[in-house]
Amino acid sequence: MLGGRTANLGREMEHPSDEHAGYPAVAENLHGRDGDDTRALGVGRRPGGPERPMTGTLTVAAVPIGQPADASGRLGAALSAARLIAAEDTRRLRRLARALGVALTARLVSYYDDVEATRVPGLLAELAAGQDVLLVTDAGMPGVSDPGYRLVAAAAGAGIRVTVLPGPSAVTTALVISGLPCDRFVFEGFPPRRAGERSRRFSELAAERRTVIFFESPRRLAATLVELAVAFGADRRAAVCRELTKTHEEVLRGTLAELAERTQAGVLGEITLVVEGHRASTALATPAEAAARVAELESDGQPRKDAIAAAARELGLPRRTVYDAVIASRSGPAKGSSR
Repeated sequence: MLGGRTANLGREMEHPSDEHAGYPAVAENLHGRDGDDTRALGVGRRPGGPERPMTGTLTVAAVPIGQPADASGRLGAALSAARLIAAEDTRRLRRLARALGVALTARLVSYYDDVEATRVPGLLAELAAGQDVLLVTDAGMPGVSDPGYRLVAAAAGAGIRVTVLPGPSAVTTALVISGLPCDRFVFEGFPPRRAGERSRRFSELAAERRTVIFFESPRRLAATLVELAVAFGADRRAAVCRELTKTHEEVLRGTLAELAERTQAGVLGEITLVVEGHRASTALATPAEAAARVAELESDGQPRKDAIAAAARELGLPRRTVYDAVIASRSGPAKGSSR
């Protein structure tokens, strides 16, 4: 049975920072603390040129998804040397630093979902003035269902150097441990919360042939598995990966229908869901065959919309293709056709 406690270190997840206050916007701190002008650090003489400001470097660093020991030596060195760190959760960052035996001397700026957009201009100004910035998330890689994309895009657009310290990721960890094909995959992040949006998203993905990876809240997991079984087919293989790399790591493998039943009692911890891609037949159905299959399903009592979705899933065709085939079949032969 799924259960256990959630470890202190998480992974790419949808949660706000523990600290919602106490870290002023970076734009207000362009001259460092206590009036100490640190901007001079960004001025230097480049070979063969006059003295002019040099931009800083944005370093995007992956952090462990569960075990501090998974941190690279480069991450420890970067944390120790950093003068400015933008962190999704500054408390978790401090816990990680303590676990790694690193003494943080950097100025810490909270950089979680709710403040991400407002922090970018200030951080960009710091980089433009010559200050290096280290960007970290709670766990895993910044930008992967966590804050980071906006700052990276803004820095790249401004011609500021961006580099990455690679490391753990729940996406690839779950993919490998799932036992499902790893050669081609697509990461979908968290499914939409609204029922209509979720239904449309799952319908669109039903014919996806690559392995599909989701993050999901443990509170919504069972319902999501039920919906996926309807959209993808009850016999589609999947794996529920819970608490990866942590003490209570657990992987449940089976069909979507089986996993939906096994998780009805509830789960704890952080979840990565891996779903097998659609196994299409070598010969795709013709439009006439697709329309005929929809007609069969409608005759069995299914509404046309559901019948089209089911036929698309069974035949490995996009819903739009099946829909167009149905419309064409019911509008009769084109004018002037010899058929």
